[in-house]
Amino acid sequence: MSDDISTRIAPEAIEISNLTLAYQGHPAIHHVSGCFLPGSLTAIVGPNGAGKSSLLGAIAGQLQVVQGSIHFGQEKKGFLAYLPQQSSIDREFPVRVLDVVLLGAWRELRSFSRVTADMRLRATEAMSAVGLVGFERRFISELSAGQMQRVLFARLLMQNAPIILLDEPFNALDTRTVDDLLQVVLNWHRQARTVVAVLHDMNMVRAYFPQTLLLAREVIAWGNSAEALAPENLARVRQTSEYWDEHAPWCVRASDTGVTR
Repeated sequence: MSDDISTRIAPEAIEISNLTLAYQGHPAIHHVSGCFLPGSLTAIVGPNGAGKSSLLGAIAGQLQVVQGSIHFGQEKKGFLAYLPQQSSIDREFPVRVLDVVLLGAWRELRSFSRVTADMRLRATEAMSAVGLVGFERRFISELSAGQMQRVLFARLLMQNAPIILLDEPFNALDTRTVDDLLQVVLNWHRQARTVVAVLHDMNMVRAYFPQTLLLAREVIAWGNSAEALAPENLARVRQTSEYWDEHAPWCVRASDTGVTR
């Protein structure tokens, strides 16, 4: 991928203040406050049902905020790239790989405008960066899960966003694909983009992600990964998740009542 595409971008911080998200009145996360620093590489980890995907979805504007706020500094909220846990693309739809990658340039396209030669060149470079040389004319129905994820990463590269959100980007992928796509993530970090990823592999987090948000519907720890993933914090996560009430009508601060629901 050409260095000219991304190296001049200076991303802004994402500031979260007293954020509460809920589904049908039942809290998914509550009273979350903190900051994703500019150019940081942060993993969001925690048990199933901890609200990790909900938080990412709210940052991406896919989930309505019940209480609190999310602030994007000087960048516009829409100037981010978001890879959800499950793609909304119909794999049976007869669309070719190159066309999916070109969808990453949607901000540059106007109604009825044509894809330019420069866009096609950048799409080809993006495909090369994720190991998909020669796949341009293939239909997505012909791809494996790993190949499809490479396509979606190439589409992210085309978006050229300063903020990148990834929800379980390596889930159920083969080792080679994980290694290749992890290098793309690390390259984004070297380019000083702000990258936030929901992950389950603690070994990967400790080895490659300098910052960690340990979440269990509330912030357990947020900061340097070695400190956030300290044994006492992981023990607190386990203890907290054991007492979740899935039918709690709302959440209140522990300081208000002595109980957090």
